[in-house]
Amino acid sequence: MQLEINVVDAFTDTVFKGNSAAVIITDSWLDATLMQSIAFENNLSETAFIVADDKGIYHIRWFSPLTEIDFCGHATLASAFVLFKKNPTVNCIRFSAKAVGILTIVQTDTGKIQMDFPNRMPEKVDDIPDSLLAGLSIAPVEVYRNAQAYFVVYDSESDVLTVERDNEQLKNLAPLDVVVTCQAKSVDYKNYDFLSRYFWPANGGDEDPVTGSIHTGLAPLWAEKLGKNNLRAYQASKRGGVLDCVVKSDRVLISGNAVQYLTGFITIEE
Repeated sequence: MQLEINVVDAFTDTVFKGNSAAVIITDSWLDATLMQSIAFENNLSETAFIVADDKGIYHIRWFSPLTEIDFCGHATLASAFVLFKKNPTVNCIRFSAKAVGILTIVQTDTGKIQMDFPNRMPEKVDDIPDSLLAGLSIAPVEVYRNAQAYFVVYDSESDVLTVERDNEQLKNLAPLDVVVTCQAKSVDYKNYDFLSRYFWPANGGDEDPVTGSIHTGLAPLWAEKLGKNNLRAYQASKRGGVLDCVVKSDRVLISGNAVQYLTGFITIEE
């Protein structure tokens, strides 16, 4: 069996930046064990598998090297990028995923891809877990939580950029991950409203380069703090990524660029 594979760098317009995702389109679902093995072999943050139904909806599943993921933003962006390239007259795609329902994706006039996601605003946590405090070298100013992660708010960009972590401690927070964030204040980040970094040792690896899904919580959090609904975010990993966010009452629109890195084939003996 041969499977076409596309690897796309998401939330960037420059190859080797942003976050890489593999995209595999099939006529019917592969066995879940095989999909997990392919994701493990790819060793990217996520591999997305897509199956279209007869109504034109693309059903999507996401796998990290370790496990199936409920919701992944950058691999959704990468998947839409591949589908738009294959169907150049189409400018709107609908994905369906169990955890987040129907996702409408459009290609804008600027060339960016805009994704319509659920608003997953986090709630403030007063009783901070010991493993979270022990797992980060810098104490939080505030901590929030949603279904995906703990949100650690810092006062300064240097805290976000230099914080060290103990992955063994953070694994104790499973199934939740950890995002650290702050308002962008310095001249170095004058084009952004907030910064973040995302750590997910329990579910995928060490540090995720750019995480679209977590911005469905980060964007409404900073919208409330800053009093504005249109925000530009920078995820300050080594690769880095840029996300444009629009916060609505129950939705968050997240937009970004993508660039092709690889097209090839996987050969699997049946």
